This record gives sequence, C-alpha cells and structure tokens, in this order.
Amino acid sequence: MIVRSHLPWPLRWAFAAVMLGFSAAIALWAFEFGKSIAGLDGGAQQELARLHTELSQLQREHVQAKQLSDTAESLLKTERAAQDRLAQQLRQLEGEKQVLQADLGFFERLLPTSGDGLQLRGLQAEAKGPGQLRYQMLVVQNGKPAVEFDGRYEFTLVGLLDGKAWAQPISGGPRPLRLRLYTRVEGMLEYPGAAVIKTVQARVFDSQGNARATQTVKLLP
Repeated sequence: MIVRSHLPWPLRWAFAAVMLGFSAAIALWAFEFGKSIAGLDGGAQQELARLHTELSQLQREHVQAKQLSDTAESLLKTERAAQDRLAQQLRQLEGEKQVLQADLGFFERLLPTSGDGLQLRGLQAEAKGPGQLRYQMLVVQNGKPAVEFDGRYEFTLVGLLDGKAWAQPISGGPRPLRLRLYTRVEGMLEYPGAAVIKTVQARVFDSQGNARATQTVKLLP
C-alpha cells in the first residue's frame, strides 16, 4: 500500500515561489561577489601596469645618466691629458728659455768688440764635480779675413795640489780649431780631483805654432 501526501496546490506554489526567490538571491549574491572580485583584480592589474611603466622609465633614466657619466669621465680624461701635455710643453719651453737666456748673456759679454785679427772672447769655466771642469768660449776673427783660420787651442789649469803650486795642460794635447768669422767652443776638462783650480788659461795657435790669442779667467768658487 502506498501512502502519498497530498498538499494543496496553493501551498505547493507558495513553496516553489520561496525556493525560486532563495535561488535568485543566491545567484544575485554570487554575481555581486564576482563583480567585486573582478574589480579588485582589475585594480591590481592597473597598478601592476603602472609600476611596469615607472620601472621602464627609471631604467631609461638610468641608461641616460650612465651615458652622461661616461661622457663626463671621457671629457675629464681628455682634459687631464691636455693639461699634462701643456705642462710638459711649458717645462720644455722653460728649458729652452733658460738656454736662450744663457746664450744671450754669453754673447752680450762679448760686446763691444774692437781691433782686428783673431780674438778670444767670453771664456767661462765652471767646476761640475771632483776632477771635472766645463768650459765655453767664443773665437772671433774681426775685420775682413781673407781665408779660413786653421789652427789649434789648448787650456792650462793653474792652482794648488797637496798644498803646492800646480799647473797642467789639458790631457790629449792641443785641440783643432777652424773658423772663418767666429765659432763657439765648449767641452769638459779633467784634472786630479785633489787639485784646487784657481785660474784657467786658454790659448789659440795658428798652423805654424804662433800664439794668436790668449785669455785667462779665475775659476768661480
């Protein structure tokens, strides 16, 4: 035997309406919740996109700053190299200036000249160390020489050695000398390191051995 409950049709419809309303409410809640989630995800994506944009901009700015830094460093190195070259050129010019000033002073001491014939001018001697003496002088033919002078010159050092008077010609004997109007003569002389040089005498001889010019200077202390 089957027992069936029979509800009145109005109650059935009311129950169905309640169930449909409940289902609709659940669906509406799920839809609103989905919209809320979708809204949050969209905002996060927008924020992520903005951060990516800012990162790309910062990377570009970093590259530009690195390029500017490299350019500035290169310019600084170039400027330093130019300054070093200028300093080197300045030192070279200073050295050349000192040489020119020494030459100018040397030739100024030769003026004025008077008389004709062969002359020794501007003899200088300076000790450069024990047993070493640097010398320079100018040999001039005044007037109007007809031929080139061909002769020799020699030095004699005078002073003290071991407390006694001492004199010595330059080693190697007389040295050749040739000029027409003038020539500058310079070089080094050697002598015993214990000697005390007082004076230096230079003499010029012609090809026949005749003395043509003589000059003596005191050695600077």
